[in-house]
Amino acid sequence: MEKQRSFSIKPIRFLVFAFTLSFSVIFLIFFSTWIVKTTPSLHLPTHNLGFNTTSLAVQTLREFNTTSPEYLLKTSILLRSHFERDENSSQVADVSSLEGVQKRESKITVLKDAESRDGLVAGNSSLNPFGSDLSVDGVNSSYSTNSTVDDTGELGRVIYSVGSKSTGEEFQELNDVMDRGNVVFDNSTSGKQGIVSDSSFERQHIALRNDVGEKNKLDCDITRGRWVIDGSCPLYTNVTCPFIDEGFSCEGNGRLDKNYMKWRWQPHDCDIPRFNATRMLELIRGKRLVFVGDSINRNQWESMLCLLMGAVKDPTKVYETRGRKITKERGNYCFKFEDYKCTVEYYLSHFLVHESKARIGKKRGQTLRIDTIDKGSSRWRGADILVFNTAHWWNHHKTKAGINYYQEGDLVHPRLDVAEAFRRALLTWASWVDKYINPRKTLVFFRSSAPSHFSGGQWNTGGHCREAFQPINERFTSNYPERNLVVDEIIRQMKNPVTLLNITRLSDYRPDAHPSIYGRKSVNPGVEDCSHWCLPGVPDTWNELLYYYLQLRIKGNFVD
Repeated sequence: MEKQRSFSIKPIRFLVFAFTLSFSVIFLIFFSTWIVKTTPSLHLPTHNLGFNTTSLAVQTLREFNTTSPEYLLKTSILLRSHFERDENSSQVADVSSLEGVQKRESKITVLKDAESRDGLVAGNSSLNPFGSDLSVDGVNSSYSTNSTVDDTGELGRVIYSVGSKSTGEEFQELNDVMDRGNVVFDNSTSGKQGIVSDSSFERQHIALRNDVGEKNKLDCDITRGRWVIDGSCPLYTNVTCPFIDEGFSCEGNGRLDKNYMKWRWQPHDCDIPRFNATRMLELIRGKRLVFVGDSINRNQWESMLCLLMGAVKDPTKVYETRGRKITKERGNYCFKFEDYKCTVEYYLSHFLVHESKARIGKKRGQTLRIDTIDKGSSRWRGADILVFNTAHWWNHHKTKAGINYYQEGDLVHPRLDVAEAFRRALLTWASWVDKYINPRKTLVFFRSSAPSHFSGGQWNTGGHCREAFQPINERFTSNYPERNLVVDEIIRQMKNPVTLLNITRLSDYRPDAHPSIYGRKSVNPGVEDCSHWCLPGVPDTWNELLYYYLQLRIKGNFVD
């Protein structure tokens, strides 16, 4: 008979089991304690995300991918914002507010001047320099149009408050604020505030922009965009450029606000290259760059001279070949850049066709030969780059009336509609270009009409624009000028290629950029100039677009 097994536990096995169990318990306790200690606890002493005054400190965030829809936040930003709350709401902030730092899009970019491509958005619904929606990591502040500066802001920073002063004062004060360092944005309407703090703020600016990425620049419509504040503008001043005509030197004539110089055009769907004077001079080395047109084209020509001077080491090597000084009375200039063996020229031609005289009844009177090219056209031939325009003078009462003024052959039309006369004159110009310009040698541009911004009348009936201090809302639209439609149609029918330099829409946003009362001192004080443009100013952008097209056409590729 088999002996029955004993169920007693031997002492050695019991000791091993007890030791293993004890060690496991101790290990679990130790491991749990270690986990608790090494896991960062959620505490909010520095964030203080209460709903009365929320102070969110963002010292270092990982960089967002610059090609993603998110925006780049490179430097430390301190944003202080007020939140509304119900009486029964908790004083403890939702953790999701912190998660928004990583998950939500940042709409503020703080960039070094050398890296920045954008500035403060001008085109927005509230017409204020910071746009209608200022947001950092999901903490939003909305701003109204007007603003003031309070130098006694908390923490010793300048407070930029919104909602109390005129737009003219707003931009002068904003300019002062941006030059001084830390800024506190305050909205007295919504009760929200924001602080932008950085030790090198003087070398930075705030950009509100959409990340447009690197879309195909050849397909980009550069006429659609917005004006943005750019800390690197202007590229010259009336001190560094000796070629600014008195009528365009607004600062020299006493204009105190300088913000009209600091806006740069930013297309929606791409970035155009910044104007580089050295590269531009290399593009036109050994060539003739010729501007032909009215005084608005002289505006652009003077801008080009000033921009190019930024790359000239010895100013004495830039001179007018006949020793002429730029004045309104003279219409033909040829400036030579000796080191680059190139010339930048301007030839006055109000209409591009011949201004003449003819017998009308018993008297001789002025006529416009719309079937004959301007008598100075021989000087245009042989140019390597031609920039034409005509528009401004077609608004004058004589041309608009069209009575005994337009001439074809020996016929002086008793009456001819100005739109039809303009079309026939442009056909004459187009025929001349097709006949005398060699497209293998010469690039031809035609600049569209530049808008005027007279309010309350025209130039001779009390029209004014002195009250404008900033660009118009981006969503503002005006009718596309009929003359531009005529130009479009004729260019499409031409044998030789002509590039339309379409500056009408982008210039239409800038009523603040005219000389107004800061034009020629000799002019009647009651007459304001709301047709021409201050320099530095909007014509610099026209030349930046010209620079863009020249790189595409001459180099055959896009140069960043």
